[in-house]
Parts: sequence; structure tokens; C-alpha cells
Amino acid sequence: MRILTKLLFALLLIASFQSNAQSFDTAVEYLDFLRKEQEIVTKSTWKYTKAVAHSKSDKNINKKRKVLIKTVERAIAKIERAQGFDGDDYKNNVLKHMRLNESLLKQDYAKIIDMKAVAEQSYDLMEAYIIAQELADKKMADSQAEYEANFYAFAAKHKINVIESDDDLGKKMEISNQVFNHTNALHLIFYKVYINEVYLWDAINNNDVSGIQQNTNALNETAKEGLEILKTQKTYKTDKSLIAATKTVFEYFIDETENKISQIADFLILQDDFQTIKNTLEKTPEKKRTKEQVDAYNKKIKEINKAGASYNKVSASLNTNRQKVLEKLETTKSKFLDRHIPKD
Repeated sequence: MRILTKLLFALLLIASFQSNAQSFDTAVEYLDFLRKEQEIVTKSTWKYTKAVAHSKSDKNINKKRKVLIKTVERAIAKIERAQGFDGDDYKNNVLKHMRLNESLLKQDYAKIIDMKAVAEQSYDLMEAYIIAQELADKKMADSQAEYEANFYAFAAKHKINVIESDDDLGKKMEISNQVFNHTNALHLIFYKVYINEVYLWDAINNNDVSGIQQNTNALNETAKEGLEILKTQKTYKTDKSLIAATKTVFEYFIDETENKISQIADFLILQDDFQTIKNTLEKTPEKKRTKEQVDAYNKKIKEINKAGASYNKVSASLNTNRQKVLEKLETTKSKFLDRHIPKD
């Protein structure tokens, strides 16, 4: 008896759901219903795109991604509950598009956020991060193209005259992709050079004279190669600002490697020599110390004090100037995005 009661209750629920499922009398009504759901998703997608472009907070970007996922999930559930029109083929095509977007947001873009956290560690990781972004964007763009093709095919089949309008959101997203492609390309050119400066200063901080020489040469070479590559880069529209700011950084790196780093390396070598003389003197009993040993020690003290003052001056100058050119590049990039990616 209980089994029959449960079965009857389940059948009543199914019947109630089917009777309450949204249905449509015309193809126009159905197309308009789907258009509105897609528009809600598109608006949420644009908010996410704006966050990526204009926000420096990874937390804010991830928050917008999660909001977008919820929006897509609600749209999918609503379309699933509604009855299809003239069969479920077109309905299934729309759901395929939305489920792909849902998957990209939950998996690909989540992975991209994790990749960003470690991208600064090497050029290969930075390149992998940017490629992952571009692949995910391409998947979404391809899916959107398929969605639009199915939309027009459905409209044509049912003799619906679609009045094409300049879709602001669609245009904004197309512009965003073009801008990001430009900034990503330049960032990779920059980072291939910049990572050598990171390695150089790691060597300096570790008093690694051999590493300093090796990374100085690598930075100088890649900075000069970078300048040549920049000459071949096309501007976005007529905006040369990002290319010019990157060029300034490379010129700073060349000056740093050719005119400044040698002074730092010389001081570290002198410091190492002084430590050797000092250790030898300290190991020698006072009564057995020669005048030559003491004179050599005193001479090195004078040399290292003089070289130390020069070292401090050069280091301070490099730190100040490096910060200026890198901050200018970052500011230029932010202004570039602000100029070319719509905010509304």
C-alpha cells in the first residue's frame, strides 16, 4: 500500500511539473524566451570581462566568475524546464552552448586563476598561463559562433525576420578580445626579457658573482632582441603607448647591464677578497703577523669602504629607476585597458 501511495505521489509530481512547464505557441515566442535568457548570461559575462580588464584584485575576478556560473546554471535550469518548439533540436543546441560555457567557467577559467598565481616564476609558466587564457577564450568564441549560426537557422526555418542590430554587449566582448590579444602578446615579449632581470637580482642578493655575469649577459642580449621584436609589433589602432613603455623598460635594462652591474660585481669580488685577507689575518697569531699582512688588510679596508659607498649609491639608483620604469609600464597598461575596453 505504501509503495502504491509513493508511486501515485511521484506520478502526480511529474504530471504537475509537465503541466507547469513553460510552453510556447509560436516560434517567435520561443526564440524571444531563449534570447532573454542568453542576454542575462551575456550581461553577467560582460561584468566578468570588465573585472578581468579593470580589476587588480584576483579575489574580485574570482567572485565575478562564481556569480557568472550561478547565472549560467539558472539559465540552463530554466531552459531545461521549458518545452521545446518544433522538437528539442534547437533547445538542445542552446543547452550545449550554455553547458560548454559552464564547463569553461568551472574548469578552464578556475585553472587559469591557479596558473596566474605561479605564472611569475618563469617565462614558460607565464606563456602557459597566457596560452590557457587564449584557448579558453577561443573555445567560448567558437561556441558563440555555433550558437549564433543555430539561432539564424532556427529563425530561417520558421520564417522569422531577424532585425540585425548592433549588439552593444557583443561588440564590447569582441573589442575586449582584440585588446587582450594585443596586451598578452606584448606582455610575453616583455616577460621573456624581464625574467632574466629577476634571475640577475637573485644572483646579486646571493653574492653569486658567476651568476651575476651570466644573467647580466642574458638580460643584455634578450633586451636588445626585445627592442628588435618591438619594431615589428603592430599597434592597436594608433595607440603606441604600450609598445613605447615596454621599449623604455628594455632600454633601462640595457643601460643597467652595460653601465651599472659591473660596479656591483666589482664590489662583491672586493668584499670576497677582503674576507679572505681578514680570515687569514685572524688565523695568524698577533706576534706572527707581518707588516705586509697588516698593510694589505688596512689597504683593503679603505678600498672596500670606498667601493661600498659606490655600491650603495648604484644600488639605490637602480632600485629607484627600475621601480619607475616598471610602474610606468604597469600604469600605461592600466590606462591602455581603460581607454580601449568599454566600462558600461
